[in-house]
Amino acid sequence: MPDILVTTTENIPGRQYEVIGEVFGLTTQSKNLIRNIGASLKNVVGGEIRDYTNMLDEARNVAVDRLRQNAVNMGADAVVMMRFDSGSIGTDMQSVAAYGTAVKFI
Repeated sequence: MPDILVTTTENIPGRQYEVIGEVFGLTTQSKNLIRNIGASLKNVVGGEIRDYTNMLDEARNVAVDRLRQNAVNMGADAVVMMRFDSGSIGTDMQSVAAYGTAVKFI
């Protein structure tokens, strides 16, 4: 994976840059049927559903990796103002988008 700075802040201390444009990384993931049954059972008794937590963690990592790759493809040195957005698709799929502004150092 490319070594590119990704930050949630607008400014990078000590660096000046020009904006290249918007950049994003997107993934949609689901768990297998057996794990979905286990999650349904956990839903009855309450508590954290670790398989879904792990799925979201993995999805966020994949989305950021894709954001980085897209920024590199645009010729960027960094991404500022990175944010996440997520949503459910059906009952067992989760979509995660990482987005921000690709910048080039001056």
